[in-house]
Amino acid sequence: MVKAADRAEVSTRNLYFDTATLYYRAFFAVPESITAPDGTPSGAVRGFLDMVSAIAKQFPPDQVVFAWDDDWRPQWRVDLIPSYKLHRVDEEVSDQLDAAFEVIPDALSPQIGAISMILDAIGLPRIGQIGHEADDVLGALVEKAKAPCDVVTGDRDLFQLVSDKTDVRVVSITKGVKKLEIVNDAYLVERYGVNGAQYADFSMLRGDPSDGLPGVKGIGEKTAAKLILEHQDVTGLISAAKSPEVTLAPAVRRNLLESQAYMKAAGKVVRVKTTAKLPKNLSCPKQVRDSESLLELTDAWGIERQVKRFLKTLNIEWVV
Repeated sequence: MVKAADRAEVSTRNLYFDTATLYYRAFFAVPESITAPDGTPSGAVRGFLDMVSAIAKQFPPDQVVFAWDDDWRPQWRVDLIPSYKLHRVDEEVSDQLDAAFEVIPDALSPQIGAISMILDAIGLPRIGQIGHEADDVLGALVEKAKAPCDVVTGDRDLFQLVSDKTDVRVVSITKGVKKLEIVNDAYLVERYGVNGAQYADFSMLRGDPSDGLPGVKGIGEKTAAKLILEHQDVTGLISAAKSPEVTLAPAVRRNLLESQAYMKAAGKVVRVKTTAKLPKNLSCPKQVRDSESLLELTDAWGIERQVKRFLKTLNIEWVV
């Protein structure tokens, strides 16, 4: 396990944020008593800006991009596995809108809007796309990157992007910004027994209740890792289960064969999609794009100190 504080080198890398992870964590970490001048809770906005500033200070970025959930539960994934993220759906609102609607705390909704407007006013790339989750946007960014990448998230699904070969790491905020962990292949092998390239297959076998993925009956983390290491991937594992010449525990063989339809669907659901369209220019701006709008937002939310720190950390000039 490599902790951020243990890094001996400071290198310039692309810094990609799983935005929702940060603003949700900020919302629950900062008391609702922290408010804007008009009394609106502002903890998520303040916390988000402070978290990004702290992370960017530790990982000086050449390129900064914020992945957005324009489509947090794409229909094509639900069609493949109906239970996908089902527990996160607000059934009452969804029935009214005839579409899946995520449960978002009332006090958080306006703050998400404020965060999006702040990033847009500054001119920082904020990318979302229908049919693609933020995870998929991050996958596209990593695939097309021409420099080493750090993906900031609290979501272990994105461990599948990790690659020592292409120098892609996950900066995990699961334990908080003060205890950031750098997830590379060595971390994954130590923690799970598989590397980044094997993580998606491992995950679909083990299952993930947080995403409504049942996994294969009777297969936990240790067994999943052992099977993937022995048979390379799910495709090889299914071939092994069908072959009487390959030794497998009877229950494992039976459960694998009975779960073929699930694994075929899960393979598409679990793996990030890398087809999101990306802007040609992903450069971090040298100067705030819309100073007037940023000033209005800063005044309305009472976040002058947080915004100035944020801009200083990213070396963005603000001419007011």
